[in-house]
Amino acid sequence: MSTARRSFVPLIIAAVIGVVLIIGARILLGGGSSDPGAGGTVVDAPADRSDCLPVQVVASSEKAALLAELAREYNATGPAVNGTCVDIKVASKASGGAAQALARGWDEQVDGPRPDVWTPASSSWAVLVDQTSAEQDNPSPMPDERPSLVQTPLVIAMPKPMAEALGWPDEQIGWSDLAALAESPKGWGEEGHPEWGRFKLGKTNPNYSTSGLNATIASYFAATGLSSDLTLKNVSDPQTRAFVKQLESSVVHYGDTTLTFLENMANEAAAGKGLTYVSAVTVEEKSVLDYNQGNPTGDPAKAGQSPPPQIPLVAFYPDDGTLISDNPWLVLDAQWVDPQKEQAAGDFLAWLQQPDQQSAFTDAGFRTFEGQPGPVITQENGMLPAGATSVLNPPSPVVLAAIEDSWAELRKRAHVLLVMDVSGSMAEAVPEAGTDKISLAKQAASDALEQFAADDEVGLWVFSTDLGASGEPYVELVPIGPAKQTVPAMQRDIQRLVADGGTGLYATLRSAQAQMLKDLPEDRINAIILLSDGRNEYPPDTDLDGLLRQLNGESVDTTVRVFTIGYGGSADTEALLAIAEASRGKYYEATDPASIEKIMTSVLSNF
Repeated sequence: MSTARRSFVPLIIAAVIGVVLIIGARILLGGGSSDPGAGGTVVDAPADRSDCLPVQVVASSEKAALLAELAREYNATGPAVNGTCVDIKVASKASGGAAQALARGWDEQVDGPRPDVWTPASSSWAVLVDQTSAEQDNPSPMPDERPSLVQTPLVIAMPKPMAEALGWPDEQIGWSDLAALAESPKGWGEEGHPEWGRFKLGKTNPNYSTSGLNATIASYFAATGLSSDLTLKNVSDPQTRAFVKQLESSVVHYGDTTLTFLENMANEAAAGKGLTYVSAVTVEEKSVLDYNQGNPTGDPAKAGQSPPPQIPLVAFYPDDGTLISDNPWLVLDAQWVDPQKEQAAGDFLAWLQQPDQQSAFTDAGFRTFEGQPGPVITQENGMLPAGATSVLNPPSPVVLAAIEDSWAELRKRAHVLLVMDVSGSMAEAVPEAGTDKISLAKQAASDALEQFAADDEVGLWVFSTDLGASGEPYVELVPIGPAKQTVPAMQRDIQRLVADGGTGLYATLRSAQAQMLKDLPEDRINAIILLSDGRNEYPPDTDLDGLLRQLNGESVDTTVRVFTIGYGGSADTEALLAIAEASRGKYYEATDPASIEKIMTSVLSNF
């Protein structure tokens, strides 16, 4: 409470009014019980919470916004432990990124607020942290107790017409069916719809995304016909690996989040191409509801801002097995988490598991921590209340680590051109980093190139103005070739770059895409990574609309996806976003130049 004591009577009046307002607001808003949970004590919520016990919760991105809302409501009840008020704070971080941060010791300068509680989307991430810690001969920060906050199963989401062609909702399909569609040269022609082209899968990178990790695990189970007890021998079996590789061959590209696919699907549907971008995407059940409500981010603050998509998604629950994202509540076994924080975290979970708070989650498309569906999980909304009939458990830590390692060998290979802006504005200083923008970008690009496999294909262009022999604003430094050969050359040339001139953005990208289309391998992810810190300053080519039409093309089967990076505060965000959307790629924002290393890592997760 405030320490000001100028008048005793006004303090009493203020306190009474505060209590009445809190109670009234909770009644009007339909909030949960004022009981903060077992062991908690209800006290007046202090205006200044700096003296409270801080409990930092790091949550997976799909539930972080809702959890933050509930934390604010909970804090308003005045929770306390041993007479000390408690302040619950919520930060969002992708489950894979948080797992990697915990395994390496969590650097707050790089990874954000250090968690006292971690709630990833799936317990699979905790298993991987256990395994990494064991390999490094370090104690794992994962606790033995891993209660669930909410649940949502992994589903195969399809545009409704495609799903109905496969028998939805009466029939279910599985991973084996997807592999068969991927293998067929006729694609959707096998199902009487040749106009839909070949089968194309949207699947995220299992190193970062829960849906990608769970889909990869499920594909190994499907390949073996097992429902449990997967072994290292199973993972290394040539037939298993052939099955998984076949399924991965149908992937359009990867990524760190399913939002890329969902946003592109909505854009394509609005343009009348809703059945040609991807045929299916592996997502959590909750994402089907978010998409169909016109809010693929799932952020409550964005609800109602966009109309529902023209073509809704529906969910298949794989009949050969799927995993449940159990959203575990992990109070870390770490020296900075003392008994008071443990009790406070337990009290908050107890409150979150109460019916009123669970209703907030089920209204958002989750199932309860016991797996029960809420009223929005209906066939009309594209989901089936019965849910998954064949549930898989994550394999042992050593087997799960082997699956993740083997995916790097079996994933679809990439054919990528890196296009970097070297205009004069790239020489601007970044005082907080003690260097300039181009130096940060050069280091980030050089480091990120290490993520490519030896048999990926990658090359390098740079652009400014008047770089080419005939006055073009671009120059090819390293032609696209096997990464084993080109990456060292690219790293060498990147370190030699000097910032100068204007920004010949449109002409460069137009020529880069045309060059790639001359030799477009169908069995690879074909993409351009474009980094720019400014606006187009090349008078011979100012035709953005024409460029967007060229990038959009007539066929998504010959798309060169462009993943754009807006670098610094002067980047042309509007144009770079439009370029990414037209080419069915994704825009990444690096307004803070110091964030470019993180952004480059996220961009490379698409391959």
